[in-house]
Amino acid sequence: MKIKIEIEEGLEEEEVIIRCGSLNDSVVSLQNYISKQGGGKRCLSLRNGEKLFYVPMEEIYFFETEGREIRAHTADGLFSCDYKLYELEELLPGSFMRISKSSIANLDCVYSIAKNLTASSVMEFRGSSKKTLVSRSYYRAVTERLNARKLGL
Repeated sequence: MKIKIEIEEGLEEEEVIIRCGSLNDSVVSLQNYISKQGGGKRCLSLRNGEKLFYVPMEEIYFFETEGREIRAHTADGLFSCDYKLYELEELLPGSFMRISKSSIANLDCVYSIAKNLTASSVMEFRGSSKKTLVSRSYYRAVTERLNARKLGL
């Protein structure tokens, strides 16, 4: 692994770029570590009606598309999001993962996944009755990533 530091005077905010051949658990761990070193909680601005809320990312359980709108689910809230799913994938920390064509979940909040061999599996979240679907094509990658995270690998 090469490490390179570039000093750029006048930079408003520090930026860390990780270049990798593929996204693996060590890269995700590095991303999480660097994110935690940044200090305060990272928040997303989300809407509920006319109100704008700044919700810490770790409180968000999952994002899903509903029509043309992206919805963010927390334990007790539902918010509208101005980002597209592909933009969220780049923006969110490593604890988030695409679980279907229309959803991204926070793996740190997952309580269970009920496997279904013929259709999508149901994902449940800690401290909430909220559920979402994991498509069959993502199921294996999601469970492998969950197992690696829970075991601390």
